[in-house]
Amino acid sequence: MRQLELMSVIEAPIISEKTTSAAEKARRIAFRVKRTASKPQIKQAVELLFKVEVASVHVLNVGGKIKRSGRFVGERSDWKKAYVKLKSGFDIDLSVA
Repeated sequence: MRQLELMSVIEAPIISEKTTSAAEKARRIAFRVKRTASKPQIKQAVELLFKVEVASVHVLNVGGKIKRSGRFVGERSDWKKAYVKLKSGFDIDLSVA
């Protein structure tokens, strides 16, 4: 896959209490990725963007919630989340942006 396409696979890091504790304990970083991205594509994209080595990738699809505002009902989009585990000796510092 071309580098330009790989750079667009990762949309944003997910920063929350749960993902921060996972990053500290098990070197797992959570990213919001394109819905069409596969595990090998996510692995290549992380290695290209952050210059680290990836041990494993776990992917899950998150369903959009139904929201209502008064009498109007809408639905948020579905999206995909990836947990990337780094090999020992590598780290990604997301606080520096």
